[in-house]
Amino acid sequence: MTNQAEIGVFGGSGFYSLLDDVREIKVDTPYGPPSDSFFLATVAGRSIAFLPRHGRRHTIPPHLINYRANVWAMRSLGVKAVISPCAAGSLQLHVKPGDFVVCDQFVDRTRNRVDTFYDGPIVTHLSSADVYDPVLRGLAVATIRDHGIEVHDGGTVVVIQGPRFSTRAESRWFQQSGWDVINMTAYPEGMLARELELCYATVAMVTDYDVGIEGRPAVTAADVVRVFEKNNARLRELLFAVIPKIGPQPEDVCSTALRGATF
Repeated sequence: MTNQAEIGVFGGSGFYSLLDDVREIKVDTPYGPPSDSFFLATVAGRSIAFLPRHGRRHTIPPHLINYRANVWAMRSLGVKAVISPCAAGSLQLHVKPGDFVVCDQFVDRTRNRVDTFYDGPIVTHLSSADVYDPVLRGLAVATIRDHGIEVHDGGTVVVIQGPRFSTRAESRWFQQSGWDVINMTAYPEGMLARELELCYATVAMVTDYDVGIEGRPAVTAADVVRVFEKNNARLRELLFAVIPKIGPQPEDVCSTALRGATF
């Protein structure tokens, strides 16, 4: 049995516990160790690789995740498409806790994160205009709707450094900018996937209203975990449903991302 997979999933611990015939493997990378072992399994005849981005016991904070190692390891296993569920706070009243947002844009407010594989000597500039793959996004949106879950087709995720949550002033700024959800891990994970020509989509599950929403209390880590765990079954159900629908990687903006990008 080869240690290869077609589809990758970054996410929280527990997803792999519902899979049959799970194999745990370690993957070495030129960028250091990934967050944990990879868990390989088959879903509806499709081979998948799962990695808990914070480690299986949630011991790695968002600003210390080795994003390059995680993404490179996925690619080394043969993965071409990545689904990346994550927890997020809402910045808009119409985006309610329990809703899913299949993002189509990000805003990077992180700092000092290693966020590229291309450090020279060949200078490489990739477009980040549309990092999230439209085909994967469409499959995710349609599948979520089929399951009767409130879903927002498109939305901007602002990615903050963490591990602290935003101040009220910061959160109001993000809200007034028109951004939809807030998260700590979506960058640089998605951009690194594009650099390796992987198709990538993120599904943000809204756990709370952020503090910039008028009259809302300050969010706590316990609040986020409680809501996320309550809805984890829906997230797993969605992943099991969408994985069989993912086809071979097309000749599109994902697989051709490096064309014309180097000097």
